[in-house]
Amino acid sequence: MKNLKFILFFSVIIFGAISLAFTSDEGYQVGDPVEDFSLKNTDGNFVSLAGLKNTKGAIVIFTCNHCPYSKLYEQRIQDLDKMYASKGFPVVAINPTDPEMNPDDSFEEMVKRAKEKKYSFPYLVDEGQMVFPKFGANRTPHAFVLSKKEGKFYVEYIGAIDDNTKDGSKATHHYVEEAVNSLLKGKKPETTFTKAIGCSIKSKK
Repeated sequence: MKNLKFILFFSVIIFGAISLAFTSDEGYQVGDPVEDFSLKNTDGNFVSLAGLKNTKGAIVIFTCNHCPYSKLYEQRIQDLDKMYASKGFPVVAINPTDPEMNPDDSFEEMVKRAKEKKYSFPYLVDEGQMVFPKFGANRTPHAFVLSKKEGKFYVEYIGAIDDNTKDGSKATHHYVEEAVNSLLKGKKPETTFTKAIGCSIKSKK
């Protein structure tokens, strides 16, 4: 009987530890400072957050070529850059997909896509998948609105771009727009986190 109680007690501890490990948050949280990165753009140059001069923040979006959700949001991502780049919040798109897992996301295909769609924003390759885990991005698209204070960037919003994947014109909440508009008014976003809907980002590690 004592042995049974011991086994049950030990099992509860192990199960609790395993559950905690799988439910613990990973990546940046709202309010966290963001570590700078330097990633290759489709024009061959490297882009970093520190290199974004005369900005008030940035809209970092993890997206890719092959994902159907990313394709549905492609025009909306371009519209965000057109709306907010001139106001100090440019879009920085990052492709986190390993090309060995999906050849459509190779750097060569990224270059073709950026030229074909005439991207006005940098489209960066997360070579070695080093950046997306730090952000905690797990879907494409996955948006992070950052504010800039004294040269450092901080997370203000994490999640979906809006609440209607299929048709942006029917969205009732434009989360990224609402977050940026609040920051432009000197206020904190009312909504700081939503669940990103899209293709899962698969890591080789």
